[in-house]
Amino acid sequence: MEMGSGVNMDLQEDSGRLQSLPVTTSRNMSSSSSAFFSANQSPFFSPRSLTCQFSESTRSDAQCDSINQSADPPSSSSGIRGAECLENDRFDLLDMSFKPTACISSDFQKFDHVVSSDNLPSYGRVGDNGYYDLIAKHRKHMRSHDMSFSPVPISLSSNRHKSYDIYLGLHGRKPSLLKFANWLRAELEAQGMSCFLSDRARFRSSRKHGLIEKAMDVSSLGVVILTRKSFKNPYSIEELRFFSSKKILVPIYFDLSPGDCLVRDIVEKRGELWEKHGGDLWFLYGGLEKEWKEAVNGLFRVDEWKLEAADGNWRDCILRAVTLLAMRLGRRSVVERMMKWREKVDTEEFPFPRNDKFIGRKKELSELEFILFGDISGESERDYFELKARSKRKNLTVGWSKGSSVEERLGKRQWESYSRKGKEPVIWKESEKEIEMQSTERKHHQKPKGGGWNSHRKKSTKIVYGKGIACVSGETGIGKTELLLEFAYRYHQRYKMVLWIGGESRYIRQNYLNLWSLLEVDIRVENCIDKSKMKSFEEQEEVAMSRVRKELMRNIPFLVVIDNLESEKDWWDHKLIMDLLPRFGGETHILISTRLPRVMNLEPLKLSYLSAAEAMSLMQVSAKDYPIAEIDALRIIEEKVGRLTLGLAIVGAILSEIPINPIKLMDTINKMPLRDVLGSGREAHSLRKNTFLLQLFEVCFWIFDHAERPRSLATRMVLASGWFAPASIPVSLLALAARKIPEKSKRTCFWRKLLRSLTCGFSSSYSKRSEAEASSMLLRFNIARSSTKEGYITFNELVKVYARKRGATGFAHVMVQAVVSRGSLSLHSEHMWAACFLLFGFANDPIVVELKVSELLYLVKEVILPLAIRTFITFSRCSAALELLQLCTNALEVADQVFVTPVKKWLDKSLCWRPIQTNAQLNPSLWQELALSRATVLETRAKLMLRGGQFDIGDDLIRKAIFIRTSICGEDHPDTVSARETLNKLTRLLANVQTQT
Repeated sequence: MEMGSGVNMDLQEDSGRLQSLPVTTSRNMSSSSSAFFSANQSPFFSPRSLTCQFSESTRSDAQCDSINQSADPPSSSSGIRGAECLENDRFDLLDMSFKPTACISSDFQKFDHVVSSDNLPSYGRVGDNGYYDLIAKHRKHMRSHDMSFSPVPISLSSNRHKSYDIYLGLHGRKPSLLKFANWLRAELEAQGMSCFLSDRARFRSSRKHGLIEKAMDVSSLGVVILTRKSFKNPYSIEELRFFSSKKILVPIYFDLSPGDCLVRDIVEKRGELWEKHGGDLWFLYGGLEKEWKEAVNGLFRVDEWKLEAADGNWRDCILRAVTLLAMRLGRRSVVERMMKWREKVDTEEFPFPRNDKFIGRKKELSELEFILFGDISGESERDYFELKARSKRKNLTVGWSKGSSVEERLGKRQWESYSRKGKEPVIWKESEKEIEMQSTERKHHQKPKGGGWNSHRKKSTKIVYGKGIACVSGETGIGKTELLLEFAYRYHQRYKMVLWIGGESRYIRQNYLNLWSLLEVDIRVENCIDKSKMKSFEEQEEVAMSRVRKELMRNIPFLVVIDNLESEKDWWDHKLIMDLLPRFGGETHILISTRLPRVMNLEPLKLSYLSAAEAMSLMQVSAKDYPIAEIDALRIIEEKVGRLTLGLAIVGAILSEIPINPIKLMDTINKMPLRDVLGSGREAHSLRKNTFLLQLFEVCFWIFDHAERPRSLATRMVLASGWFAPASIPVSLLALAARKIPEKSKRTCFWRKLLRSLTCGFSSSYSKRSEAEASSMLLRFNIARSSTKEGYITFNELVKVYARKRGATGFAHVMVQAVVSRGSLSLHSEHMWAACFLLFGFANDPIVVELKVSELLYLVKEVILPLAIRTFITFSRCSAALELLQLCTNALEVADQVFVTPVKKWLDKSLCWRPIQTNAQLNPSLWQELALSRATVLETRAKLMLRGGQFDIGDDLIRKAIFIRTSICGEDHPDTVSARETLNKLTRLLANVQTQT
């Protein structure tokens, strides 16, 4: 058998699962009534491999008696002896247990690397001395027993044995096969269907086979995953015969089709598939040729099941399999849930539609596949032509380890394969702060002088292959997002879902928690609180994030794409982003794009520029035949835009949209005046480095203005976009903000107002038409890109940075007005947070937008309070919500100070007998509304403090709120009474805490 990858069963882990299974009998069974059945009791017979071929045969026989009874047999005095027995036995066992609540079952792809070749089942080795003895023994047994495969079940007492919904049988150690089977079982268990998964060819003990046979008999459906090797595996053939006889067979063709499984083609080696793998495979069955042919021919009697798993349809195959199995078992709720999930995936999986004009990057796509999966297959193998084998000590592979030697962790065969490929195995240790990768040949190195451990790690880290994490780095506009998007579309069938996360520092945590709806995880603060213990805000946030992280660490594969990662640390609490991610090396893969030179101590795949031919094809979208002089002009433009994919796409759009040749376009760009880009920092530096690209932006604005009028709606939409959040922007919201930006010509604005007043009945349709025309123009010229959400567009970060630098802060004001007036809490929460960042100046940021008191009051009521409560309750982001409310309180207090400050007017100087008045006296109703709004915010903060155990702070806040409400509304007002009830609760809890401490 192959040892490319394997399956391990930890008895200690499975014993824990066994204890959690329901056992309906309480009496201890004697050894005479043991659950282990002999071959005579079973309606089918499993060929046994030799169990006494090595020196430890006696010990193995004794240990076979203590196999983990995943089929839930009754406890007996001669039953399980302990976990140590099987660990010493060194058998590779499949996880045969089922625990619906424990979604993170033992990893089906892990394998015991310490197993030597002598301990493996030897039935499939032609040169094995005991092989023909096995055949003879099996034939003799079959002659002595009539193997009619009648569907008469074993006489098992229903209160003694657990039944299974589905039996999953497979054969082989191919990594892709194990991944598929692992995923299928995990998905079935997640939907509440109990599974028993087994590769029977890997077991040699008769008692282990007896357990598996019982599981087969008590299963409602039998799923057999068929590969080419299944037809020479006697156990797979027996599974086909047994389940077919009971009419519960469900075959899944893995890299096969039903048309490939014809007996005549297999035996006579017809076709490309069976020329190498065909022949007298029935001989390996150990039984009669007629029985083998009956088993294979029985596949064609299963008409309603045509499940085929190929490289490009894993997700669809598993979804269909789960749906059909649930229908067969009568689980209508599962079918409905799967259909709703499919609808959600179709609408929410990808943020952008696939780029039909994607050019090049074949080498990068193949290398990403190799980094994530550890191998390449299909068409990608042909595209992977330039990736050369690196020298030893540079091309590293990673295995998880906690101190054991790499030889023990990897196994002898895989160690040799790595040596043949020139790869150096590495130990990867996960710490609280960062990931250390340490070469095994340098395992006992000393600490370098002067540089510390950090400097040594930076020198030793390289690209890691096969561990499920890849990072792509490159400057803004080079095409990182396009590459990740193309990879996600190309390989999305290998994952249950693609989870796209914006990596901007201020939004990445919220974007991560937004996955709860897709993963169907409840992270609400009520469910994160332990009733027996009061948790702090930080602990509640950790529980919410760990629930999402735990869901990603199951055997179900997801692709987590973190686009445009700005920093390794979170902006809110400076914790490492690594804390959000699942453990590397699992089924979930992580794909990151960033401008950082290094992420999480990993060397990223540095994205290079497109080749000259690819860049030229990107600029020649219209496929015009230009003369040599025009081609030379295109090459000059390519160099001047920094060979960035963004600039090349805009040039190609201009040449295809308007009648202009490359030479004239280049002259126009050079003559375009460049606005002064003020400021400093990384953003300003990236703009100054690409001045020609900025002039290209100005050419686009000039085209927009010329097409419509000065300061067209399209141009103003670009200028307003710079102040929105990095997420996709609704066109209606963006156009609303753009219309508030004043136009250059006052006369034009006057006539436009007059026209609007005369045609008020047609303004709505005209507005919608102009929005659609403006957004269409932005999309055609590649200034913006479309979103999978209808009516949404998004802008490249370089365009948004230039829009912020080019426009005044008045554009930020209109953005805030648009979001406050038309924003939706459920649809536009990211943009509401962006408005709050501009209003309150989080951290050390300056306050960009200042509102009037009336606008501030409306903001608090309609945006701040709902946003803070939703952030706290729904997403358990306690610190962010409390900080928002505190900054809001500060803003209200500042406004209150302005109200109580005396107002001096020039008229007051002449009228000395008149007392100086305040704004509170001039506008008492507005001042009272301001004070009551502050009391509401204080009370909300106090109630939230209750949930974090900060009773002393909450007590102080609620007393301030009560004072304000008592002064304005009176003691008997319902709001005042409600605040006093909150105070009583806080006082009581605070007294209990003081008593306990």
